[in-house]
Amino acid sequence: MKHRVAGRKLGRNTSQRNALWRNLITDLLRYDRISTTDAKARSVRGDVEHLISIAKRSTMAGGNPVHARRLAARVITDPEVTKRLFDEVAPRFLNRPGGYTRIVKVGPRMGDGAQMVILELVERAEKPAEAAKK
Repeated sequence: MKHRVAGRKLGRNTSQRNALWRNLITDLLRYDRISTTDAKARSVRGDVEHLISIAKRSTMAGGNPVHARRLAARVITDPEVTKRLFDEVAPRFLNRPGGYTRIVKVGPRMGDGAQMVILELVERAEKPAEAAKK
């Protein structure tokens, strides 16, 4: 029986799985969009949304920004990405109550047929060319 057994192992041991999750989270927050398998995207999605919520709370009145940055730095592997999370990503979602990520199915991978998806942040930053058109 599978009672009270949550999460996906993804065919890896604990340290490899934690490193994979941390790298996926860091890359998603760095590039706003990554391509990965469906199982990996679904296992990382909740952690990314939790980090964005932590960053949002710290930018609002009454939040503790130092503690929030330390919580985020435990997961994110690059200090520049941590800074980007608090300075650029979190302010984009201040008026949004949740649902910061989107999973778009792309199709099967050529090698093994694994379902590939694009995991992206819902509100992406505008590129300078797009901002100039508006």
